[in-house]
Amino acid sequence: MKINEQITIEDWELTEQFTRASGPGGQNVNKVSSAVELRFEAERSPNLPDPVKRRLRRLAGRRWTKDGAVVLQVSEERSQARNREIARERLAELIGKACEKPKRRIPTKVSKNQKRKRVEAKKKRAEVKALRGKVER
Repeated sequence: MKINEQITIEDWELTEQFTRASGPGGQNVNKVSSAVELRFEAERSPNLPDPVKRRLRRLAGRRWTKDGAVVLQVSEERSQARNREIARERLAELIGKACEKPKRRIPTKVSKNQKRKRVEAKKKRAEVKALRGKVER
């Protein structure tokens, strides 16, 4: 499975398990194992660089297991083949997102003019509120 020019996932890194799906399908649901559980051993994968593994772990969230695997469950379609395709597409998309380096945030400062404007607006507002008091005779 090709993710980008540098990263390709081999078939031995993926394991698929098929179970019966819940939901619509009538008697077909009780007979056919159409739901797919795709497991990718990300931690042990020689094809993923360490920074990508770290980002993948953060992106995967609850789908990341203690032993370093990404587990995706798909039971959207009635067809087992289609569910397999969807699971593989989602895994490729997840790894693709993990390959993108996040932009480094450049801290900015508030300009002196903006600080001055803020203080002036506060003083003006305070003056308006102060003038609302009772009038003394």
